[in-house]
Amino acid sequence: MQNIDCCQKNKMLLRNTTVILPNEKTENVSVLIENGEITQITNEKISADESIDLANATLYAGFVDIHNHGAVGVDVNTATADDLRKVGNFLAGAGVTAWLPTFVPDSDEVYRKVIKAIDEVMATQDDEPIAQIAGVHYEGVFANAQMCGALRPQFFKTYRSVDEINGLPRLKKGIHLTTLAPEVENGIELIEELVKQNWIVSIGHTRADVATLDRAFEAGAKHLTHFFNAMTGLHHRDVGVVGWALTKDETTFDIIADGVHVHPQMLKFGVENKGADKVSLISDSVAPTGLGDGDYQLWDEKISVVNGKTQNERGSIAGSVITLLDAVKQMRVLGFANGDVSRMASANPAKLLGLKETHGAIEVGRRADLVALDSQGNVKLTIIGGKISSFLRADGQDLQDTFKRKIIP
Repeated sequence: MQNIDCCQKNKMLLRNTTVILPNEKTENVSVLIENGEITQITNEKISADESIDLANATLYAGFVDIHNHGAVGVDVNTATADDLRKVGNFLAGAGVTAWLPTFVPDSDEVYRKVIKAIDEVMATQDDEPIAQIAGVHYEGVFANAQMCGALRPQFFKTYRSVDEINGLPRLKKGIHLTTLAPEVENGIELIEELVKQNWIVSIGHTRADVATLDRAFEAGAKHLTHFFNAMTGLHHRDVGVVGWALTKDETTFDIIADGVHVHPQMLKFGVENKGADKVSLISDSVAPTGLGDGDYQLWDEKISVVNGKTQNERGSIAGSVITLLDAVKQMRVLGFANGDVSRMASANPAKLLGLKETHGAIEVGRRADLVALDSQGNVKLTIIGGKISSFLRADGQDLQDTFKRKIIP
């Protein structure tokens, strides 16, 4: 991977573009980037070391993927530092500027190896225009075996003492998020201890009843993982996890917008009823993402991908093969406004992770993490920390060649 030479300069001007701001869409404006930050959003004529004409493009805040198991042949559970950089490179091509490598349940030895690799990448990534790792997501370490989906119950843990939490390998720095079922043994005490230790707790892979969910909420678990999936549904005589979340105003959820995990009509229903300001889009992507249909080995079993749908040998959907760019396209097809889509792909996940002051919106003073989409919703340009990302597609084609930048002296 190579940077474009001009990205080493201090001032970069993105001109003549439509910008999706936090509360409005502004056309024919310029965005000035200095030393990795947005310093001006203006209609005035200003100068810079480099000026890039983004006519007929729309500029969004960079996407933030909080649930990603891998891509381009890389599985997070077996990833080396170079593997993680490869995924970050691929994700940049899909407009993702920050992400959380996400574990499926595994041995502590596996966790330790990959946590070390994540630490290595996080120590150097500031100088690389790849999707930046913001932390780690442990999915389903404490889950309900009846709602395991594609997870592996043989690696589930029980919570009897704080040692179970302290034993989970931690990053030297960064965010720690976990998805759990609050009805597991001592589940409420588990949530309280995790929150005390600054973990973000999300509810998922669960059959919890309303009373347990209310207690979990009070303990600090206010978000739900891949809404509708691996949780009890809505019934007119049984609220279920889905009904509880839709009627509990203060909760938020994330959702896989691939049209497979959740039918498009239910996607629209869920988001419209919860409100776009409380929904985050996720990919839940797995290693075959970007490689096309075929049979793959993943998590000690064969995973088949047929027409973009995954299935394991037990007949369960085994993650997705989309990126957040695909999710954004899906939500736009369903009629959601650009501003709402931007909130779901950028602002809301950034807020969940505690990054709302620096990530998730195009505002003066924020990181210059940006993605420009053309009229068909395809990526023209990704900027990460003020650097133009040069990245390779899975087939080896340099995506730098797919857009032409107009350099203005």
